[in-house]
Amino acid sequence: LAIARTIAKDPEIYIFDDSFSALDFRTDARLRRALKDETANATMLIVAQRVTTVMDADRIIVLEKGTVAGIGTHKELMETCTVYREIVLSQVSEEEIA
Repeated sequence: LAIARTIAKDPEIYIFDDSFSALDFRTDARLRRALKDETANATMLIVAQRVTTVMDADRIIVLEKGTVAGIGTHKELMETCTVYREIVLSQVSEEEIA
């Protein structure tokens, strides 16, 4: 309900601070797809523990112990950021990684 209210206000920036972590994977994916359509002309900042929540983001910022460990797309970070790659490999199946 809170997300629907926010979308109705049509802000320029959306901030979701670990808002998807309590959702099951399918609901998380459906909500992100719907949000992508509804927020196409806005900036969306998503703070997440679950890597699948951010894998399709335009830019991912990886933090480790309060410092930036990497910045890039999923593909770029898989090649350049050990921390990100380890998180992905621990959370995601081989089919989902591609």
